[in-house]
Amino acid sequence: MLYSVIIPCYKSSHTIRQAVELTSAELQRLGKVPFEFVLVDDASPDEGETLCELHALAREYGSVRIVELARNAGQHNAVMAGLNEAEGDVLICMDDDLQTHPSQLPALFAEFDKGYDIAYGYYPEKKHSAFRNFGSWVNSTSVRVLINKPKDLKTSSFWIIRRFVRDYVIQYRSPFTHLQGLFIRTTRNIVSVPIEHFDRAYGQSGYTLKKLVSLWSNIMGYSIVPLRMARNVGFFFSLIGFLGAIAIVLKKLIAPTSAVGWFSMMAAIFFFSGLIMMFLGIIGEYLGRMYLVQGSNPQYVVRCVFTGEDSPEAKGETE
Repeated sequence: MLYSVIIPCYKSSHTIRQAVELTSAELQRLGKVPFEFVLVDDASPDEGETLCELHALAREYGSVRIVELARNAGQHNAVMAGLNEAEGDVLICMDDDLQTHPSQLPALFAEFDKGYDIAYGYYPEKKHSAFRNFGSWVNSTSVRVLINKPKDLKTSSFWIIRRFVRDYVIQYRSPFTHLQGLFIRTTRNIVSVPIEHFDRAYGQSGYTLKKLVSLWSNIMGYSIVPLRMARNVGFFFSLIGFLGAIAIVLKKLIAPTSAVGWFSMMAAIFFFSGLIMMFLGIIGEYLGRMYLVQGSNPQYVVRCVFTGEDSPEAKGETE
């Protein structure tokens, strides 16, 4: 049985070597051999420092393979690139910053080896900022509402899956990848394992508000619940407007001298105009994504795959 460790790398020249070496030692100690590392450089904007370190690792360790992306694709699409390149029967995903620490692998495997298809590590106490924790809460709540995620299922970017899960997931070709959504619609035989969350070994998180919102919006591609919500809310407010119009007519009939307030009218106009624009935006988001999917916009573009035995060799195709 081959174990594949997938690590998306973004400005990780200071941490990736330690992540690989600690993980390698832990897998050997657990008897999870042979194994391979698939390190995906997500077009790190650090003047080639991350890529140089990745190449050095590939030359030193025969188990390391590098996937260099031609442009930044985002963490989930970078993991998809790694899943497509990995050859293992069991696949492990970790971060490059040592917050998903290799020392927690025994706890994950202890549950995974009981027969689960997916084992997620989760953090009872997170080391993220309050802003990042809030974004994670919004994302988790949205997934539960939109695709019926079990309430007791807690997730993170630290997980182990079986090959059949990977084989199904890589069939997804849309650029709007949300791995949690793909996993949940593949199997419900999933376990959540409490593990320790470590401080970042170096630097700061690359997630900005824009990236968090973009990741959150990807979940819409797995559900039509927002459209149904728009329909129901629109019907509700239309009913209120209809009843309000009847009330105004009755008021004028009972008290003809009463004046209709200009400010209340303008407030109603602004409120309902905003409501209409919001739901038109939701519908437009769906239509826009359908357009991009039909246009075959790739999840990622591989510039080359590199191992210690080979020189970088361009693939000349997109995945």
